[in-house]
Amino acid sequence: MTRSMTVARLSTTAVKGLSLHHPAHLDVASDGVVGDREFFLVEDDGALISCTDIGELMGVSAAYEAGVLTVRGPGGVLHSAAVVDGDPLDTDFYELRTVPGRVVVGWDEVFSAIAGRSLRLVHGSSGGFDVAGVSLLGTASTDDLAARNGAEPVDARRFRMTVEIAGGAPHDEDTWAGRDLLIGTAVLQVGGPIKRCAATTRHPETGLVDLQTLRMIGTARGRQETSEWGAGFYFGVYADVVSPGRIHLGDTVTLST
Repeated sequence: MTRSMTVARLSTTAVKGLSLHHPAHLDVASDGVVGDREFFLVEDDGALISCTDIGELMGVSAAYEAGVLTVRGPGGVLHSAAVVDGDPLDTDFYELRTVPGRVVVGWDEVFSAIAGRSLRLVHGSSGGFDVAGVSLLGTASTDDLAARNGAEPVDARRFRMTVEIAGGAPHDEDTWAGRDLLIGTAVLQVGGPIKRCAATTRHPETGLVDLQTLRMIGTARGRQETSEWGAGFYFGVYADVVSPGRIHLGDTVTLST
């Protein structure tokens, strides 16, 4: 029996590691979601920083519109200014890919104050994703994770996935590798599983470590291993863009035969 699947939630952020936005639609280009993780943070030595390292980043959000970046905290706007690109900087993304970019002028103090350590903001020339421009997760997989651990429902925002899909069976997405998905007017090719990190243990709004998600994945699925990423805890899948397009909340998700 073929299940009807739909888009349950979309998630993006202008600055990698900050709080997520959940738009009604997003545009997918050949290299990923337009505007998603267009900016990212590095230490003084150029090392990439994310919410895995600094949970405080999850307590602020960023919007980038018409060349202006605006960062908001619980009390309102922290800083808003036109983006001025400065010195070039190539950033190593966990030895998976190198992203060229430019250090943004005038933002060092803002993010350093949020993080409590010296940081620089970089405007990347391509999306600040780790492996592929889109990530996918079934809502049934998150429900199953909680059920197999005898736990309360798990907030899927912890996994920071681009597209959450309702209507499938638990971990259906793991069986789609190499197949195409039509979502809205975009076509994606499903890739391999995502090896999860400690960022998922942090509350998606406060950034505090409050749930042992990696242990829960281990209980539910065991410690898995892939030829590409080695042993670890896998949850959700990557996808590459075959044909650019627009994806709306509620769009039907069609899997190629």
